[in-house]
Amino acid sequence: MSKLLPRTGGRRALQGAAAGVVALGLLLWWLLPLGEDPPAGTVTFSTGAPRGVYQEYATLLRTEFGKDMPHLNVRMLPSDGSQENVTRVATGTADFTIAAADAVETYELNGQTGATRLRGVARLYDDYVQVVVPRDAGVRSIADLRGKRVAIGPPESGVRLIAERVLKAAGIDPETDIRPMPDGIDAAPGQLRRGELDAFFWSGGLPTDGIKQLASKLRIRFVPIEAGLVAKLHAAGGATRYYRATNMPESAYPTVQNGLTVPTIAVSNVLVTREDVDPRLTEWITRTVIKSRDGIGAHVHSAQLVDLSTAIYTDPLTLHEGAKRYYRSVKP
Repeated sequence: MSKLLPRTGGRRALQGAAAGVVALGLLLWWLLPLGEDPPAGTVTFSTGAPRGVYQEYATLLRTEFGKDMPHLNVRMLPSDGSQENVTRVATGTADFTIAAADAVETYELNGQTGATRLRGVARLYDDYVQVVVPRDAGVRSIADLRGKRVAIGPPESGVRLIAERVLKAAGIDPETDIRPMPDGIDAAPGQLRRGELDAFFWSGGLPTDGIKQLASKLRIRFVPIEAGLVAKLHAAGGATRYYRATNMPESAYPTVQNGLTVPTIAVSNVLVTREDVDPRLTEWITRTVIKSRDGIGAHVHSAQLVDLSTAIYTDPLTLHEGAKRYYRSVKP
């Protein structure tokens, strides 16, 4: 015969069980909204170049979307980078993308098609500008790139936008004072290794696989972008206000940096959509992006920097209504 709990103990046990149910309910809401069928249909996600962080991150996100929304078909569309990504979403070719804040601002300042329709979903992580040369090259500053063969990224990439501005700030005309090459992270590392380039620009999360792989085959180093150069960038106005003077941490590429930081600039990345995209779908997308941070971060280091407390700051874009719904639902 089972023993009866004392009245006080039984009440406490029931209260504890009730509290557990409430906590479980809150956890389930964080993961998936209760009593709601996941969105279905097809959406297009504009990604980035092979071997770049955008492409890797977006591919892992698609897997997470599939877990939470099994009937949602996410079509991946590779791109040259931020500038092309913004154009695609603004004009309806894609529904979601990742883009650097300076590229979004530039698109808006230029009054390009659909700029007013762009909306933010989440601030993600920062891109760091990485200027790579062979270790024995006589290039110690951006000014030393004059006359060199330099990959500055495809025309519609975010790195092209930044590279041209950095070069101009250093007094270098990117069209006449260097031999500009339109290559990105998919091709430039191999070209540098084969001696077909003297340097290349890259703007991406840390670390970027394309550079890690290059470092395993060629002794390289990074050209610093000093604070004085960043001040000149800021003086130019416009979208350059999104460039932040910082240091690339020594842990980014340990075998290259040998315990030293590298002065450079960083710019935030934003998950972008359009105002006419379904709010319920956008709410679910936002939830998956936030809750998948740790799982994806185990494979893409940059994803570890996605944070609920800063995700709402999608400047220069206002938040999409669906993203607002999610952030309100988890507000303490």
